[in-house]
Parts: sequence; C-alpha cells; structure tokens
Amino acid sequence: MEALLDHGEGLLVPERMIVAPSVGVFRSVDLPADVDVVPGQTIGIVDGPGTSTEIASPFGGRLVGVLVHPGERLREGQPVAWLRVH
Repeated sequence: MEALLDHGEGLLVPERMIVAPSVGVFRSVDLPADVDVVPGQTIGIVDGPGTSTEIASPFGGRLVGVLVHPGERLREGQPVAWLRVH
C-alpha cells in the first residue's frame, strides 16, 4: 500500500482550481478568454456583507474557464475557475 501512495504523489496534474476565499456574490473582472495568469493575479471579486475580497490565483498558468456567473452567490472554498499550469 505504501508503494502506491509514493507512486501517486509523483503524478503531475496540469489543472488547478481557483476557489472562493469567502462567502458573497461573485463579480467578474475583464479577463479575455484563454489568457495567461500569474500567481496573485485577480480573476474576480467576492462582495460580502460590508466587504469585498479579491479572488487571486495562487498559481500561474492558462485560464481555461470561469465556473460561475456574475451575480452568483458563492460559498467559501467553492471552485470559481480552473487553469492549466505550464
């Protein structure tokens, strides 16, 4: 069993999910489709009660798609977008 875990840890998965940092309503930023993003780049905003929080990509790569629509309610940890790392 341990050998399987060691082997699985070496897998390289090129996709990464960007998740909502808090609850609130999603507001998009103008990003063209299929754009390269850098770590820390804002891909959207969560407007919560009395606050706005940027949704920043923790990874660099090509933005493949945004999974939520402007005005959609988000929960903390909900997938918002996905990208393919270089």
